Parts: sequence; structure tokens; C-alpha cells
Amino acid sequence: MKHFVKTHKFTILVLLLLALTLPLQAYVGPGAGFAFLSSFLILLLTLFLALFSFLSWPFRFLFRVIKGQRAYKKSSINKLVIIGLDGMDPALAEKYMSEGKLPNLKKIKNIGAYARLQTTTPAISPVAWSSFMTGSNPSKHNIFDFLSRDPKTYLPGLSSARIGKPRKILSIGKYNIPLSKPEVKGMRKSIPFWKILGEKGVFCTILRVPLTFPPEKFSGHLLSGMCAPDLKGSQGTFFFYTTDKEKIRKRESGIIIPLNKNGNTIKTYISGPENTLLKKEEEIRLPLIITVDKEKEEALLEVSGQKIVMKKETFSDWIKLTFRPGLGIKIKAICRFYVSQTHPHFEMYCTPLNIDPEKPALPISNPFYYSVYLAKLLGSFITLGEANDTWALNEGVLSEKAFLEMTYSNHKEWENMLFNAINKTKKGLITCVFETTDSIQHMFWRYLDKANPSLEKNHTKMGVKVIEELYQKMDELVGRVLEKLEKKSDLMIMSDHGFKSFRRGININSWFYLNGYLSLKEGKKDSDEWFKDVDWERTKAYALGLGGVYINQKGREAKGTVQAGEKTEALKKELINKLTGLKDEERDTVAINKVFDRDELPSGPYINNCPDLIIGYNKGYRISWDSVTGKVNGIVFEDNIKAWSGDHCIDPEVVPGIFFCTKKINTTSPSIIDIAPTVLELFGLQVPYHMDGRSLLDGQNLPSDQNKKEKGKKK
Repeated sequence: MKHFVKTHKFTILVLLLLALTLPLQAYVGPGAGFAFLSSFLILLLTLFLALFSFLSWPFRFLFRVIKGQRAYKKSSINKLVIIGLDGMDPALAEKYMSEGKLPNLKKIKNIGAYARLQTTTPAISPVAWSSFMTGSNPSKHNIFDFLSRDPKTYLPGLSSARIGKPRKILSIGKYNIPLSKPEVKGMRKSIPFWKILGEKGVFCTILRVPLTFPPEKFSGHLLSGMCAPDLKGSQGTFFFYTTDKEKIRKRESGIIIPLNKNGNTIKTYISGPENTLLKKEEEIRLPLIITVDKEKEEALLEVSGQKIVMKKETFSDWIKLTFRPGLGIKIKAICRFYVSQTHPHFEMYCTPLNIDPEKPALPISNPFYYSVYLAKLLGSFITLGEANDTWALNEGVLSEKAFLEMTYSNHKEWENMLFNAINKTKKGLITCVFETTDSIQHMFWRYLDKANPSLEKNHTKMGVKVIEELYQKMDELVGRVLEKLEKKSDLMIMSDHGFKSFRRGININSWFYLNGYLSLKEGKKDSDEWFKDVDWERTKAYALGLGGVYINQKGREAKGTVQAGEKTEALKKELINKLTGLKDEERDTVAINKVFDRDELPSGPYINNCPDLIIGYNKGYRISWDSVTGKVNGIVFEDNIKAWSGDHCIDPEVVPGIFFCTKKINTTSPSIIDIAPTVLELFGLQVPYHMDGRSLLDGQNLPSDQNKKEKGKKK
């Protein structure tokens, strides 16, 4: 009981405070702006539930103790820690281990197990992490890419979540006042292994695992990771302020805000979310005044009632912002500023507007107050799913030095959460995913590949050792976790995929256009973003996302041209034959290793949502930036000259992940779908029939009586 009170007393206090001072909540989502929960009845009900939760906690705690004692009866361990190092590459890990640079990972390899981890088809993060948590193939969890297509419009949407509008609205004057909250619906299906553990009484803390937005309810703590949006409803929209007119140009990402100086003073704004409270929606803007002192090389920012002194080339702390759409409603956000130049021009970067974890405008944790608890305990932290702003570096808005500083600052926040959970968990599961490894490798891989065309344009002395130092920092983290392990505790370290160089991009839609499978409108020789000038009534196939190809099928797509059945199957075979082994004549290299037919992949209830074909690119190649955004032109192959020089959205056999475990495993070729059943076995639970993976322990670590039963079943 003392342990529970010590662990949860702050949570209880937060719950009471929330119950007594609960503000009107706002909800925001991709492309949906935000809507406001203003129903008095809902507010009253929330207050009642919070009070009931507080008064009933002794009984619920007693029930949990009894349930927990039963839960661990068949468990071979008390505690399991899983560290996800997104994108850690086995070839590099093996190289650095052999050179003695990763002593802690090598130690685990020697006492337990290490193997290359088979990833998913396609080898894309949201797909792989969904398979990690559910133990199932993509056809059972419904995630096949970052993007999915709407067959009615041919436009992309985020594959992970849908945000609907409120069903009930009260119209008064210029306002549309929602009387119900909009639906926030996760598109990933199947059951995460921690939900199964929670139902059996094993307490779990899940930190920033991708595809956990919106957060599902379960008996444990969860903070959402990749695919959690910013306050503008995007996956990360940064701001770049500049007085340099030559730098005001169209960029592929971010918002550019031109500045005009009046003496030393600049009056500008922060671009907030769309105000959907108004019948005629408009952007909410927050006034920002900047006073520049070029001699001190600093600037004074005045925003949201605060004054912040900004030194040149130094990140601010998290700054709290308040947007006011009207009717007394407040929407909270946090951001960080970085002044890169004070003269002759003033330039400043502002991070995407993160949802404030202390007053979240959108559910980002389970329970909803868990993010509040973490923020009160550890300070404000990044809540955006795509946390490390790779596009700011791509666009030259941040330098390599600034990008690394920001990335490792975010990483430190996640480390604090991880060790807080480890210290407060006597029994149970702690899982934390770090995207640090993925982000830095995407942006610095060119330093490992002298043939990468982006190296000449984006080269600095500091970049040469960045990835090696990254792996050493992750090894140090593993060492500190090892020191925390107690008796009957185990540790797993894994990655969802590996990495390879991204030298050349392939515009599959342009290839379709030049080979007669995709047509443009009369008189057009190219198309702008999102297939703007595509003539769908004369198109047979198109590519969307990072690996998918769709047949323009009659009865499925809005303007389908290819009959389902034999005609579709014949076209798929034709495309597979032509695209497999496709050669980049300019480089005399095979660009596509293999094309996967979805009907030959593992089946499941959501297989029809999978692209008809998935392209497995050769190392050095990936789908081009233009093709991802639906542009069509006469260029199929082109050099990748962006700082984003490493990737993994290619043939899955070329980019396996890594798997370390303090226990021995029963195979040299584990798969990412095997981790969920392995965790369940460690805690003495049966693996549900819907999981495609198999335990890596082969019953060897079960208690002796259960081990005999399992061996009997196998006989």
C-alpha cells in the first residue's frame, strides 16, 4: 500500500485538481482543425467520474493486488524492459561491437542473445511497429504505410488515425458551437500485447511507441508516439522567420513568415490552428514582438504575456502559448525558438506547435492525466509524434549542429521518462521507443557513403563521426538500464528495421506515365501535387505512399478503368514483370529488387486495404520525393541531394532490424512479430490464436511445472 501511495500520490493530486479546475477541452486532428467540448452535462459527468475515481481507488487497488498476485503466479520474471531504437542497423551494430565501441550491447550478446530481426513488408516504421505490438502481420492490423488512399478522391490520408467532426452543433451568430466532441479514431486494428498483460493484472508503462495515437484505454500508462499531430493538425509544421527577401521562397515543408524591421523592432505573429468555432473558419494568430540587439547578438521575444531573451544560436526552453478562439475558450500549446542570425538579417526558427502535455488539447496519453503527471514531475516535453524536425534541416532552416542539439534534447526527455518508470515499477513491463537513431541516420547517412550525391552539397567536418557517436550514446543508455535491472528482470533491445543509403529517387508515377499506364489531361505534360492533372478515366495504375501501387479498378476507385478479377490480375502480373529488375540505365544498376503482390502476402481481414503491389527497392534507391506527393512528369530517376540521405523504405530483406535479449532465444532468425508472443510467455500467459508470431523462448524460461505442460502439448 505504501508503494502504491508513494508511486501514485501525485497522480491522485492531479486527478483532484483536474476535477476541480477542469477547463473546456479542445480537440485537434490532422486536417480537422479543432472543436470544443462545451456541454455542461459532459463537464459535470467528467467531474463526477474524477471524484468517483478518487474515492474508489482503495478498492480498485485491493482488487489490483489480488489480480496481480494471480498474474505473476506463472511468470518467470518480475520486470521486463524493452528499449526500441528505431532504425538501428545490424551491420553498423556488428561493426562497432567488433571494434569494441559498444561494450554493453556486446555484453548482452554474450550472456543472452543477439540476432538480425526480420522486419515487415513494407519496411516502414508504422507498419513494423504495429506488427511489433500486435504480434501479427499487416493484413491483421491494417497499417500498410504512413499514408492510405481514399478511392473516392485518389487523395492521401494519414493511415494511423481519422478525426471526425462533432455530430451535434449549436449555431449562434458567427459561431458553430459543438455540443459533442469529434470522433478521434485509431485505424490500427488487433490487440497490443500490453493490453493483454493489463487485463491479466500485469501493469505496463508504454512510452512513445509509434502508432499509439489516439491512446487506447487499458490497465496501464501510455504516452503516444509517432503519428501524434501538432496543434495545427499536421505531422509537424515548423516556422521560419526572416527579413531576408531572397530566402522567402516556396518550400516543401514549414511556414515561411517574412519580417519587416522598424528600427530594432519587428511585429509579427505565430500561426495557430484554424478556428473551427467560427462559421467562416480562419487561422488564429498570436501576436509576437521581436526586439533585436545586434551588438549583444540577442533578441527579446514578447508573446502570450511573456518576455523571453534569446541568445544567438541557443534554443529556448519550452515556451507556453495560449490561443483564444473566442467565447472565453483557451487552447494551450508549447514551442521552442532558435535565433540563427541577428544581422545583417534577422532569422529565427520556431518548432511546430506541440500539444501542451499539462493541458492537452487532444488525448495524448492513457489515462488522460498521465501526460499531466509527467509534465508536473519532469517538466514540459515534446508531444509531437515526429519529434525531431528533419525537414527543418532538409530546408536549411536549421544547421546540423542545431538539429543535433534539438534531437538530443528530445532524447533526454524520453530518457527521463524511461528511468522514472523503471524506478517506480517493481513488477511489470516498461517499453520506450527512441526515434533518435532513426532521425539522425536519415539525415547523416551520407557521411557513411562517399557515393551519395547529397554529400557534396551537405558536408561538414562535424558530420563525419555523428552516426558512430550516436551508436555509442545508445550503448551508454543500455548500460545505465542494465545497472537498474534487479533479480528476475530482463531487457530487450530491438529496432523495427535497418538503414541503407538513399542515393537516387524513382518516380513510379512518371514511369507509369511514360509507359502508358497513367494519363494526363489533354494538353498537360506534367501534373502538380496530388495528381492534380491526372486523367483518371484513361489511367490504369498509380503509386501512392512510400511503397504502394494501386490498380485503378472499376467498382473500387471512383473512376476505375480496370475490371476486377482476371483483368486486374493480368495487369498486376504485367507490372510485376516490367518493374522487377528495373534498371537505372544512367548508373547501370538494378533499382528494384522485387515487387510484392498483396495476394501472395500473409492473409488477414484487412488485406483488401493493402496496396495491390508493394515495391521492394534496391539499396541506394527509394521512391522519389515527387512521386510521394503525387507529382507526375517525364523524369523517372533523379539524384537525391537532400540532407535526408539514408532510408529503409526498400526491399525488406535488405534492411533487417536488430534484437538483443538478456535471455537466450531459440532461433537465429527472429521476426518482429515474434516479440509480442515472447513477452506474453515471459509473463506466463498463453499466446492468443490471432498472433502470427511465435515465442522465441520455446518454453525454456517458464516455471518448471508450466514448462512440463508446454512440452506435453508439443508432443
